[in-house]
Order: sequence, then structure tokens, then C-alpha cells
Amino acid sequence: MSALPSSPSPSPLPRPRTVLVTGAARRLGRCIALALAAEGWQVAVHYRASKHDAMQTAEECAALARTSAAFAADFQDEAAVRALLPRVIGHFGQLDAVVNSASLFEHDDARSFGFSALERHLRSNAAAPVMLAQALHQHLGERAAAGDCAARGVVVNLLDQKLWNQNPDFMSYTLSKAALEAAGTMLALALAPRVRVVGVAPGLTLGSQLLSAERFAQLHALSPLGRSSTPEDVAAAVRFALENRSLTGTTLLVDGGQHLMKFERDFSLM
Repeated sequence: MSALPSSPSPSPLPRPRTVLVTGAARRLGRCIALALAAEGWQVAVHYRASKHDAMQTAEECAALARTSAAFAADFQDEAAVRALLPRVIGHFGQLDAVVNSASLFEHDDARSFGFSALERHLRSNAAAPVMLAQALHQHLGERAAAGDCAARGVVVNLLDQKLWNQNPDFMSYTLSKAALEAAGTMLALALAPRVRVVGVAPGLTLGSQLLSAERFAQLHALSPLGRSSTPEDVAAAVRFALENRSLTGTTLLVDGGQHLMKFERDFSLM
């Protein structure tokens, strides 16, 4: 009597991917975090001071994916930035991507410009993202040395259509985003092939205390397509950047074409 063929052993489940989304407690970062969790990403929710909102975002992400957790770090503090990825990796076991959404956005112009404002914006909006990319590359290198042949990662930097449509408002903010855009090109070269680096540049996406709902709707419609970006549009572009293995060293402008128009002032001051 011949033996029955043995059933093939089940293949191990693929390890879930983990992404750190900075500034994910509120607004656009929160939308991106939830969109990625809905796609199965484990989300590390970074925040600076909005602990309650961050914990809420992490809870909602965990309900969509396997797990989530919130991590505080002040991006003005280099030591705190350098400690962030080891904390995330210690919690999740590994990290596969970073989405740099956290951003300082304080008004200044040519008259009020000073060293202090520029330094604050550069620390938060450019230096911290570069350090996080550096740390992700190191982590992936350690994984590769340990035999992980699939150790590849992605950094997505949130930029701004203002870089392609400049006006004199928010000078330090704009300079810091210009530095981040240039860093994206350099990092894409320096960290390849282990890490891809992609920029996503929204247009006017969310309202603020500086704009009434009616005025926001009017400005949002000022584009060749008759609409600028929504949070869902931006989150979809981030997902695309994370998944498309041919993208690096480039920026996706997600703004309804607002960068093709000339605006003399920032939207918040129009």
C-alpha cells in the first residue's frame, strides 16, 4: 500500500511592512498614516506635542492594520531625531519606509528674516528628514548583512508647489523646503540602490485659521484643473511613491497644476 503524498507545508506569511510617518498626529500626516494603514502598513505615528491626537491616530491605524504605535520627538533636537528610528525599530522589529510629513510653517519675509527663524525651519524641515533617511539606510544595511536579501526601503519627502511657483512669503519655510528638495536628489544618488527617495509636492490642500471656509474653496479652485489637491490625492501619491520601484530622485507635483500659475502672495495671505 503506497503512502499518501504529504501535504506541502504552508508558506510563511510575509512580514508586514512598517512605515514611520512624521507629523502624523493631525492634518495631512494623519490622513497619510490612515491611508497607509488601510493598505496593510504598520504605522509608526510620530508627533512633537500632540500626544492625545497621536494616540488617537495610532489607535485608528491599529484597527486597520496589525498594529501601530506613537513616538514623540522634537525635531529641533538632533539627539531626539537620531534616537527616533532606533525606538521605532525596537518596537516593530524593522522599518521599511519613512514619510517626512512633519513641517514647521511660520511666517517671515525679506524684512523680518533672521538667522533664528531660518535655523528652526532648516532643523525641522530639512535636517531631520535627512537624518531619518540616513538612519533608514543604515538599518537596511544591517538587515542585508544579516541575510535579508529584500532589505530595500523608501523615503518620501513632503514638499510644496511653492518651490515651482515662488512668492516672497514664508521665506524661511520656502528655503527649508528648497533644501529638502535638493537633499532628495543627493540622497537618491548616495543611498541607492538600497533606498529610493521621492518627493511629493501638494498644492493648497487643507484650510487653516488664516482662511475662511469660503475663501479656501475659492483659492482651492485656482488651478488649471479647477481644483487643487485633497488629502486623499496626496495620500494616493505617497502610496504610489512607496510602491513604484522605478521612482527615485524625482518629485510628484500633486496640485491640480497650481505650480503652472503665478501667485504674487502665499495662499494664506491672498
